Amino acid sequence: MMELDWSKLGFSYLETHCHIRYMWRDGRWNEGELVNEPYLNIHIGATALHYGQAAFEGLKVFRGKDGVPRAFRPLENARRLNRSARRSCMAEVPEDLFMDAVRRVVKANMDFVPPYGTGASLYVRPLLIGTGERIGVNAADEYAFIVLVIPVGAYYKGGLQPVRALVMDDYDRAAPHGTGTVKLGGNYGASLLPHKLAHDKGFPIDLYLDAAEHKYIDEFGTSNFIAIDGKGAFVTPMSTSVLPSVTNDGLRTVAKDLGMAVEVRPVLFEEIATFAEIGACGTAVVLTPVNEIVRGDRVIKVGPREGCGPVLQNLYNNYTAIQWGNAPDRYGWLVEI
Repeated sequence: MMELDWSKLGFSYLETHCHIRYMWRDGRWNEGELVNEPYLNIHIGATALHYGQAAFEGLKVFRGKDGVPRAFRPLENARRLNRSARRSCMAEVPEDLFMDAVRRVVKANMDFVPPYGTGASLYVRPLLIGTGERIGVNAADEYAFIVLVIPVGAYYKGGLQPVRALVMDDYDRAAPHGTGTVKLGGNYGASLLPHKLAHDKGFPIDLYLDAAEHKYIDEFGTSNFIAIDGKGAFVTPMSTSVLPSVTNDGLRTVAKDLGMAVEVRPVLFEEIATFAEIGACGTAVVLTPVNEIVRGDRVIKVGPREGCGPVLQNLYNNYTAIQWGNAPDRYGWLVEI
């Protein structure tokens, strides 16, 4: 195991031993190879560069108390990557190849899987890109599937801390029948300017409303929107523009097991003031409490001023206990490496 200060890891790139790379040519994937050099020699006409044929995923590997590393719900990421591939006419990655890639690259970088009890984990980033050249607007005839790994620290080292969010009325994340439901790189390119504008005003996250009417909540810039209503129900938006979050799905499953009502439905922006707790959820952080949402001159305060509300905190505790192997994996979410 590497001599790293696991307690000081953030969420940023850190060099590891290698990544794994597979190439798709002539209608099939090769056997893949572990590559030490963190660079890709790519044709200047590659469709990833010109026409946005690029999709990615994010998942984590956790080392349990028994020392065994386990990937958390990797098949869900494999399936979502293939939805992105179909939407952008890229070669799909068979689920067994995806799992082979995760196992091989984690085993080759076992030194970088943080020890149990440090709060750190191994972040796994699968990437699918068009590497074949096309100058006319068309899909490529060659693709690269790459999986890289990075040790990352606990996002909140002192417990869950609430943040403020700014509503982006001058920008839309995705159109109702666009690419918001898949994880294409271009979606994130379009979000960089509004995110910077929000950050420059002192808001760590931005909130998008539906592109058609700006009446309904879609999602935060990089995370799904979840809330606890006045009756204790778990509420999250139903929208044709929202990326289906593996974390959101898992939290809903845990909520149901805890006896909570779960509502996946259109959520009016005007409902925000009635919610008891609000959070942003995603792979990197699991859950971020949001205690203030600003839209123009309107400031809506929700939940406690410090820390996390009790319901979201309980969901977070139950969810992360499964990830770390501190609670029974009754859903079959953990895959041993």
